[in-house]
Amino acid sequence: MGPITQDQSMRENPEERPAAILVAVQLPGVTDVDHEADLAELGRLAHTCGYDVVATVTQRRDALAAAAVLGEGKLKELAAMTGGEGVIPSGAPDRMTKARAKFESTTAKDALARAEEDAEDASKDEAPDVYRGKGHKGAPAPEVQFPKVIIVDHEISPSQARNLEKATGAEVHDRTGIIVEIFHRHAKSREARLQVEIARLVYVAPRLREGAGGGDRVRGGVGGKGAGESALELDRRKIRDRIAELREELEAIQRDQATRRALRRDQRRVALVGYTNAGKSSLMRALTGSDVLVADKLFATLDTTVRALHPETKPRVLVSDTVGFIKKLPHDLVASFRSTLDEALEASLLLYVADASDPTFRAQLEVTQSVLREIGANAVPSKLLLNKVDRLDEHERLLLSREYPEAIQLSAREAGDVAQLRETIVAYFDSEMVEGELTVPYAKQALVGQVHESAKVVSEEYDEVGARLTIKAHPVTLARLQSLISGS
Repeated sequence: MGPITQDQSMRENPEERPAAILVAVQLPGVTDVDHEADLAELGRLAHTCGYDVVATVTQRRDALAAAAVLGEGKLKELAAMTGGEGVIPSGAPDRMTKARAKFESTTAKDALARAEEDAEDASKDEAPDVYRGKGHKGAPAPEVQFPKVIIVDHEISPSQARNLEKATGAEVHDRTGIIVEIFHRHAKSREARLQVEIARLVYVAPRLREGAGGGDRVRGGVGGKGAGESALELDRRKIRDRIAELREELEAIQRDQATRRALRRDQRRVALVGYTNAGKSSLMRALTGSDVLVADKLFATLDTTVRALHPETKPRVLVSDTVGFIKKLPHDLVASFRSTLDEALEASLLLYVADASDPTFRAQLEVTQSVLREIGANAVPSKLLLNKVDRLDEHERLLLSREYPEAIQLSAREAGDVAQLRETIVAYFDSEMVEGELTVPYAKQALVGQVHESAKVVSEEYDEVGARLTIKAHPVTLARLQSLISGS
């Protein structure tokens, strides 16, 4: 179970999207509605990753089957759809695809690099198998190519993935692997790329296994850590070393980020938080007039973007768009994006954005609140925004207003709704302001500009002493300005 190996350009051509089958086990305590929602979300993840979902196999169980996730009967049903035998050969050596063998035999430094010749190798493979099963709801039609990708809606062990591959003859990925791959594709900044690469290496390390050559031992020597180290152990050690290098580089970048956040500490800051694809980036663009990426896909935004509220206010209000959340988000990704989440922790106001048109938005909102509780951001003042209400009828909006009387219902596409939200944000910060007077001597006239940037100037007069300003500002800002003026 390694990273996705198909050529990305092929993925973006809808006519050549690899066919995939979703596999999920409905565990005790999971309702039918939640189960269907999880499957729908997994389908969107698969689509974002470039797959065409052609069938779904589900089963109710008390726990995942230790051997291959599914029970024997369902495993055979799944294998019939992929052209496999449906049984796990006992004691048989691992059988790896060309792409997987290529990946798992590389050194740690280039373990995650995409092989440019993957598409060429695929064209040289044997003629595709043909699906001749009886078919069922959601299954591909007869006489078409067998789906050769299985995506499991759980985080599974390497042995479970290998057993599934042997029984079905298909390439197997779990939910965590798909999410990590999507993060890898969407990361743009250096910080995000480092964060994702660390998560990918952490995910890959325990899934490396011996190639066809077996576990030959290599000699110790200069640069080695003792004689008798196998190639697999060497690769894992290189992965650990690479992770250490990446974390060191990431810490340096995050120190710079922390410095920039410290410079914005006295400014009024709003952070948009919420489930992935809830419409945060659309609101960001509407509120700030910026050209941030807006796309109908999961995790389109991974890099924190900070822009000033538009039209600008005095003092300015900064709006930040943060990475979206999702159920079962891998812990390594949460840890890697901790600095991104710090933007929410240090904000003056959090705007929880929820897609009101999604029937599962309540569970999505709980996921967002749970993650923010983990970092202590639940103490930050917040408001709930029920977005995409243009997709609801009047009765549905009325029911929402009764359930969430304090929430703001809006659509990021409606200019009037966005303008009203802007007024709400400005009014929130203005309500925290207190009035004060400052006298800036002529010797310190350079501070007058800083006062205008940090506070709302009600009146400004000049006499023989200097500038006499009546301002409205946050108490902390007022105290800081008074200290600057009175200081030497």
